[in-house]
Amino acid sequence: MAGDQKAKAKKEQMKGKAKETVGRAVGNERMTAEGRTQKAKGDARQAKEKTKDTMKP
Repeated sequence: MAGDQKAKAKKEQMKGKAKETVGRAVGNERMTAEGRTQKAKGDARQAKEKTKDTMKP
């Protein structure tokens, strides 16, 4: 289960980064902001999973 969540986090980070990059390239500030938000969600999910891993005995 944890592996699935880690993969989701990584996927969300990559999608957010791509969206942010495309938004910047075409000058679409809304898309850039959405990409940043999506990337931040992925970062938060990844941090949560790392915390779970360190809490395991």
